Amino acid sequence: MIAGVVLAAGEGRRFGGDKRQALLPDGRTLLEAGLDAFIGQLGELALVLPDDDVFGMELCRRLGARPLACRLNRAGIGHSLACAAAWAMSLPQCRGMVLGLADMPRVQPHTVSQVAAALWHGRPVLACHQGRAGHPRGLPAACFPALLDLTGDVGARDALDWSQALRLELDDPGVLLDIDTAADLQRLD
Repeated sequence: MIAGVVLAAGEGRRFGGDKRQALLPDGRTLLEAGLDAFIGQLGELALVLPDDDVFGMELCRRLGARPLACRLNRAGIGHSLACAAAWAMSLPQCRGMVLGLADMPRVQPHTVSQVAAALWHGRPVLACHQGRAGHPRGLPAACFPALLDLTGDVGARDALDWSQALRLELDDPGVLLDIDTAADLQRLD
């Protein structure tokens, strides 16, 4: 079984507030759009959230995702990744996880399923578009222990050897589009 995790516990400092609740041109919130590509594509799905996140918990309830409260979210992405890895390790028969970011609203469902399928080869997977690596990323179960002790702003990019990853070329420019600022959001069509 391949699990999915979407990281949504960041503070959104560059955006100037909780960007996850920002509305896209289609009326969905950024968080809902970031999670939508994962719905129905994986065996289990979790969303890493701040521990007091009523908005995120309600979205999980509505969409059928498992909320993972990360009480140390303000200390950096490393804590969110450690939370995700611990959850994935607790799942029976979990062979890997597709790791997404909540601020990437244009990732397509077929991208998530292709990254998941590529994980069966047992190597990390980089979703790429026109040669550029983006997200989501595929992490085989053998990588989970390396994430358990992450803290601060140390992410999977720093903890894993991505030179051995399978570079999965996809026809999905959404793997490169993330929303970091209000100006990024305004540029969406």
